[in-house]
Amino acid sequence: MIEIDARWRAEHPLPLPEGEVDKKSRGRVLVIGGSARAPGVVRLTAEAAMRAGAGRVRVATRARAAMQVAMLMPELGVVELPEADGEIAVTDQAALAEQAAIHEAVVIGPGMAAEQPAAKVVAALDPRGSSETALVLDAAAVTCLRHDPVHVHSWRGRLILTPHHGEMAKLLDRSADAVRDDQPGAAREAARRTQSVVVLKGAQTFIAQPSGTLLHYPGGGSGLATGGSGDVLSGVIAGLLSRGVAPVEAAAWGVWLHGEAGRRLAVSTGPIGFLAGELLAVLPGLPPR
Repeated sequence: MIEIDARWRAEHPLPLPEGEVDKKSRGRVLVIGGSARAPGVVRLTAEAAMRAGAGRVRVATRARAAMQVAMLMPELGVVELPEADGEIAVTDQAALAEQAAIHEAVVIGPGMAAEQPAAKVVAALDPRGSSETALVLDAAAVTCLRHDPVHVHSWRGRLILTPHHGEMAKLLDRSADAVRDDQPGAAREAARRTQSVVVLKGAQTFIAQPSGTLLHYPGGGSGLATGGSGDVLSGVIAGLLSRGVAPVEAAAWGVWLHGEAGRRLAVSTGPIGFLAGELLAVLPGLPPR
């Protein structure tokens, strides 16, 4: 097991923009998510991607929430999607796939709790038409894979899953206690089944590759166990992917940056009680940039 420590970070430095750059060359991220139950968390994911260095971020969400998201963060672009029963509805697969293909990284799942709508969004994206696009799946976009994990094998080498223990339990059809009792084993099994990089979030985090290689981060403190924290993490990872960072390194750096932001807020604000949104302003100042 490889520790994400100072030595690992020194051996895997993050790239910085060189020469003349614009917002597109800095990296483009598309965030697909939101529901009537959780309409605003997509903003956390989107801002996290920008704070991690992406130059342009768009949010694709329910039409009735798109304008509010855009007003909350005017730096974002928005794509209005139809909805059914408070969830995103995919009525034009080709248009959604075309939108995804022009971005270096796509996040699916923030704010989505229903598996069927999430599965339709995942199925709409075609890896053959977006060979340079990496995919991050969170929340219901992870658990929906329990019905057909082979479907995402075509994204191998460009796919990251970010489940917490409850989502991992659903994915593997195990109890949450069984996942907690063997977190390295659960992460490895999920990575093998889905042929993806798996980030098993918790008090400590394990990152598994399909080969069985495992990375470990001891955790950023109990303050990170708060609503929206995981949505920030998925955005940080996507932002790094958009900058050209390889999936396993983007996952590991994303976990470290997210955890280190939590550590700093625990000192400046208090060990618990800070909000997920407060992580965002801390991210750009973390070394190394």
